[in-house]
Amino acid sequence: MFQVDSNHKGTKGVRKVLLRGIFWRILIIETILLIGSLIYRAITDPQSDPGDLFWYALRIILLTVVIILFIVVTFRIFLNKKIIFPLETIVEANRRLRDDDPTASEIALPADAPREIKEIVYSRAEMLKKILEVSKERLNLVNFIRETFGRYLSKKVVEEILESPEGQKIGGRRETVTILFSDLRGFTVLSETKDPEEMVQLLNQYLERMSKVILKYDGMIDEFIGDAILTIFGVPDKRNDDPARAVACGLAMQNALLELNTEIEKEGYPLLEMGIGINTGTVIVGNIGSEMRMKYGIVGSSVNTASRIESNTIGGQILIGESTFKLVKDLVTASPPQTVMMKGLKKPLVYYPVTEIGSPYNVEFKPPTDSENNIEIRLPFHCWKVEDKKIETESITGETILLNENFITASVTPPFEPMTDIKLIFDFCVEAHCFEEIYAKVLSVEPCKEKEKGLNHLRITSITKKDRDLLNKWIQDISS
Repeated sequence: MFQVDSNHKGTKGVRKVLLRGIFWRILIIETILLIGSLIYRAITDPQSDPGDLFWYALRIILLTVVIILFIVVTFRIFLNKKIIFPLETIVEANRRLRDDDPTASEIALPADAPREIKEIVYSRAEMLKKILEVSKERLNLVNFIRETFGRYLSKKVVEEILESPEGQKIGGRRETVTILFSDLRGFTVLSETKDPEEMVQLLNQYLERMSKVILKYDGMIDEFIGDAILTIFGVPDKRNDDPARAVACGLAMQNALLELNTEIEKEGYPLLEMGIGINTGTVIVGNIGSEMRMKYGIVGSSVNTASRIESNTIGGQILIGESTFKLVKDLVTASPPQTVMMKGLKKPLVYYPVTEIGSPYNVEFKPPTDSENNIEIRLPFHCWKVEDKKIETESITGETILLNENFITASVTPPFEPMTDIKLIFDFCVEAHCFEEIYAKVLSVEPCKEKEKGLNHLRITSITKKDRDLLNKWIQDISS
């Protein structure tokens, strides 16, 4: 075993080693011969004049110098051509290899180069070939891992997991992030009336369109929860504009949904409506789970708050929490704050409806204008309160007072609290058509003359295309 020192300073090259070695060996041999010949002359001819010995020695020295010069020059030319130049060519190629020169694998040797040097070049080429093959396989594997896991996690998160020594350990770090939670209105009900393959195709269209928008604004998609999307701004890289980018992203997502609705309406699907809630707060970010199975994500009350804010949206709204509003108030166009006391919260939830964000994002969302063509029509119905997507068993009776394409004003006994989600079914059928479930949100409540009743102003959040078309036909017939 031997070690190669990467520091080459002070190390002699092959040229100096060979030439110096030859020179000193010839010099030593000639010196031994000179001394030997002088001793031999002195022994065999004891009567020799010292002057003759001197001149004899001088002639031997001159002859030795001539021989040394001849041998050194001859060997230098020979070694340069046969050994030194080929070795230096290999060294130069290795230098080019360190500099990522594409010509590093090319080594031009003389045709009469020694066999051993040719074998060195051949072995080097084979070694480089194998190294490149292994490197290519490794690169392909790494790219495959990044591409594959990049579909489940943000590419930046994948980079952090693969490149950081701590990337695969369970645990997390405290970070302030902005959370965007989006959810489709009535998609679960729609899925019960459509073929599963159709719904998967529609859901994939929606998720793909939204994902493109989210990635454009450098958001990290934490997970898809059915038709809901949990997106984080601020991990793995934290930026000062995280809250602003989240708001701009939410507005752009609503605009993208308008474009998608134009496409899917031609295919016979009902229009989709999406609510978006945005909140900024402190969470724990990292690997959550066990050594057997873990997930990169976030944990904290701020996530729940974003979901709560979103639950107060009606279709086509972006609501931002108070913590987010404080950070972007100079950039956004927002309606006055709304306050609601929600179950499980110790203090009221405050949020702001946002419709626009200024420079450098310049994104505005203009939802379709709701029809103001209200008709007075009385239709009996039963309704149920919906909380956390669970429908209560006890029904409440009601009757419509005013109706248009998206809103219902109804008398309900007893009235619901504002921002309550309800399921509504009309108590009749028309020409063999029975209404399916309609979902709505209570926007406000007005007292009635009868204390036990109240006028509930409802915003329809989910209705089948057939039911909507029939209601629109009634509205047009009565209006004309």
